[in-house]
Parts: sequence; C-alpha cells; structure tokens
Amino acid sequence: MDNKMIMLGNEAIARGAYEAGVDVSSAYPGTPSTEINEALCKYDAVYTEWAPNEKVAVEVAFGASVAGKRTLACMKHVGLNVASDPLYTFAYTGVNGGAVIVVADDPGLASSQNEQDTRMVARSAHVPVLEPSDSQEAKDFTILGFELSEKYDTPVILRTTTKLAHSQSVVEIADRVERPAVPYERNLRKYVMMPASAIGRHLVVEDRENRMAKDAETMAINKVEKGDGKIGFITSGIAYQYVKEVCPTASVLKLGLVNPLPKKLIEDFVASVETCYVFEELEPVIEEQVKSWGLKVLGKELFTKQGEYSANLLKKVLYGKTDEVYDKVEAPNRPPILCPGCPHRSVFSVLKKLKIHAAGDIGCYTLGAVAPLDVIDTTVCMGASISTLHGMEKACGKDFIKNWVAVIGDSTFLHTGINSLIGAVYNKCTGTILILDNRTTGMTGHQEHSATGKTLKGEETYAIDLASLCKSVGVTNVLEINAFDVEALEREIKKSVLGDELTVIIAKAPCALLKGQKFPNRCEISAEKCKKCKMCLKIGCPAISYRDGAITIDETMCNGCGLCKNYCKFDAIEVVQR
Repeated sequence: MDNKMIMLGNEAIARGAYEAGVDVSSAYPGTPSTEINEALCKYDAVYTEWAPNEKVAVEVAFGASVAGKRTLACMKHVGLNVASDPLYTFAYTGVNGGAVIVVADDPGLASSQNEQDTRMVARSAHVPVLEPSDSQEAKDFTILGFELSEKYDTPVILRTTTKLAHSQSVVEIADRVERPAVPYERNLRKYVMMPASAIGRHLVVEDRENRMAKDAETMAINKVEKGDGKIGFITSGIAYQYVKEVCPTASVLKLGLVNPLPKKLIEDFVASVETCYVFEELEPVIEEQVKSWGLKVLGKELFTKQGEYSANLLKKVLYGKTDEVYDKVEAPNRPPILCPGCPHRSVFSVLKKLKIHAAGDIGCYTLGAVAPLDVIDTTVCMGASISTLHGMEKACGKDFIKNWVAVIGDSTFLHTGINSLIGAVYNKCTGTILILDNRTTGMTGHQEHSATGKTLKGEETYAIDLASLCKSVGVTNVLEINAFDVEALEREIKKSVLGDELTVIIAKAPCALLKGQKFPNRCEISAEKCKKCKMCLKIGCPAISYRDGAITIDETMCNGCGLCKNYCKFDAIEVVQR
C-alpha cells in the first residue's frame, strides 16, 4: 500500500487521531472544522458522534478521558465560546487518557460572525496550543497533541484556520497504534472541582504551564531556520507558508507550540537578526508577549488584524508593491442566496408580505437579512433569536413585538435554542417563534442531528420530535405547518403575533439539496398570461429572471416548489411534470 496520500488538513487531523489510537470523537459541525469528524467516522475503530452542541462535545471528551481513553472534540472558533465552560475547568482537572480539542479559526470570515482568535481563549484558560502549517503537520501535531496531553496532564488545543483546513498537501500515513485504557482511579482532588480541590489544581496548572514553557525551548516543533540574518520572522501555522514563499532566504523561527511560548529561544532568535517581524494572523498574541519581554519586533503596526494573510500582503508591506505572481484577480461578485426550492424562502416571503421583522439566528436562513427578502434584523450567535425576542418584550412590552418573530433552524434550536425557549416559558414571555425545520444541519453540508433519526454513521436512532419537545417545556400553542403552505403560514403568523401567548410554529419541509430528494415537477411561465408585474421576482428565487423584456424560469434550476405560483396574480405560472 502506498503510504503517501494527498489530504485536506481536516482529513489529515482525522488520520492523526486514528493513528494515535483515539477511541471517542464528539463534535458539532461548524465550517471550517466539519470534515474532521466526517472523515474520522470512516474509521470503524473510532466511535464518532455529532453532539447537540460544542459544550456537550467537550464534556463527552472529558468523560472518555477520565475513563482512560484517548478522545477528540472538534469545533469552529465560535463553538469554543459554547464549550468554554467545561474547557476552563478541564484545564484544572487534567486528563487520564489524552484529550485533544480541535478548534478551527476563520480569518476572513468565510462563514462566521466574527474573527476571534482561539489562542486568546487558550491563554486565558491555560491550555497549550499546537498550530500546524500543512496537512502533514496537521496529522503529526494531532498525534503529538495526545502525547503532550498525557505527559503534562492537560487537554491540548490543536488550532487550525480555514486555509489549512481546506487546503491539500501530501501526507505520509502509518498504521494505527492501539492503546489500552489508562486505569481509572477515584480521585476527588483531581476530578471534583469543588473550591477546596480547585485551589490546589490551580497550582498544578501553573506548574504545568511553567514546565511546558521551559521544555518548549528544545521541542522539535519550535525550530529556527537560519537565513541571511538581515531579516527574521517569528511565525506559525499557515502564515509560515507565506513567509517561505515571499522571503525564502530570511531567517525564520517557526513555532509549532504557540502557547506557552519558548522565551529564551525567541530572545536568542531576535538577537540573531537585524530586523525581526512577528507575522501572525488575527490578534497580536505572540507579538504582545514578545514585546512585553522588552524585545524589539515589528508586527501589527505593519500587518493588519483583519482577514486572512497572504503572500501578496507580505510582499506589499516589505517591498511596497506586488507583481503578477502575487496580484489577485478580482472574481465577479457572487452574493450568497437561498437555493431554488429552499423552504426558508417561502417562510420569509410571508414575513415580507406581512411587514414583520425577524430576530435571526445562525444558519442558511440568515440570508433572509439581504435583498430581496429583507426580513432578518438581528443575528448574534447560535440560539440567540429566541432570547433576543424575549429581551425585546421585557424591555419594551408586548406591543413592541406585535410585528416581530424569532426565526431559528431545527439544528440550531437543538444546539442552544431550546435553552432560550425554556427561559422564555419560565419568564412568562409571549411572542411568535418560527422553527424552520428542514430536517438537516444545512449550512455546514447536511449533517445529521438529534431530530433527523440518524447518527453520524448513518445508523437509525430515535428522532427528537420538535413539537413534543416544545410542549414538554411548557409551550401550549405549538403548530406544525408545511413551509410551502403560504396561506396557512400567513393566517397563523398574523394570528399569533397579535395574540397574548407564546406560540411556536414549526415550518416543515426538507432542504432542497438533501440527498435523495426527487423533483418530479417544474414551474413554467405562460408568455400570453404574464403581465410582467415582476411579483414573482420578489421572492428572490435564482431560477427566475427578467431578461430581454420577459420573465423566464430556468428549468435546470427550478425544482417545482410552486412558491412563485402563489405570488402570480394572473395565473401565468403553472406547476407541470418534468
């Protein structure tokens, strides 16, 4: 068997976990981390699962670690916010079996609501951070993470970024090394974080961090690549690749362990070059520590805190210009839009018609904020839409929310929306909550969740009934409506927003892109009947366009949902068989 393969960074992390003898992996899908658990589930030796949210994923990892097995938890950077509660205390308890938490940052905001830097959280939590720069290191650092975790009795964060997660390079693979479970021994001082225990464990954390910082001086993953000595770079991760591309003769201190930092190694490196740059994406995490030691380096005064770095950026700063090799070709602007036949479009078209504002959430349906739908007014984080509506009512009264609803997807509702609903019921809120149930986690690529009836590995399981769940926490008025039944939606939304009780409307229709979906029909326009009023364009379906003075429907894109027909006053649109 060829022992070299081309792998995405995410696939390489999965391979590293497999080779390291991981037994349990829990994750919540979030771009750019999603593919890790999807790749890992293909290895039958590893138990993999989708957790309801990232907090649960880390708690599952904690349990597996305490039981003596190596364990992985995966998430994107904003997911670490949800997981921070167990993470901070996991750092105190330490591990039994090794534990690695993979966190994928998103410089450039390819699919996120902020650009936070995981290294900042890790420093606060006193958790070590490894940062690979290519797929081979992604695999190797994952394996190393488990070794460091067990050596220093700590969870370890493996930090990646969008570019690394979704770039491919050659990886040398090896066989899996099976590990027996580390025997569990009851230890209240270590695993039960009551104040008396936590005080003692805090001292353990400080000692561990000091030992790691000292050992980092000689770790092979922190290495100096000597160059001509005129300029030097302290860098890590994918930024290292840009330094090597633009300045192949420069001296480079490549850091694989970015928390804690090897102080003496950095001091010696800075002294060895005439000018030293710290080249790191997002926050000046390394730079601020280095400058606090009194070392003269250049960093964010030259390089931005915003967005992804590139070879082009580095060349501009160093040489004041770019050339054809580094110039970017501007691609045509292609704003994101809901797919043809998306059930969310149907719901938003009704809200638009009724001139109702929506407190939004994280998912495909966030696109309801942009033209031509223009319905979503707020989006903060997973599960926040219900709490936002709750806050509006408590601040300004019931009348304020008579033209507002909260909108949330099925996966997001199960992630953290259910907590918000419990809070709304408990605090006697009114208002209308729309759960857009498209039977999948759509935005990240159609992953299963606890209401789909299938596990990550495709096995049949109990499917949470959303209507029953809502009723069980005290919502008495729960309705289930076909998302494409615009008449029923309009009728019930109008009634519920004017009412004085808490109402949950579950708009049900599967995502148009779900595997196995069949579309026997398509929509067709009668040129004779069409009055060119353009009402059908207002729903924003990409299959409908106005060209050369006529409304047309692209039959290759149309899946026959019939939403446009509902808005044609002249019966010019028919749903016909393909």
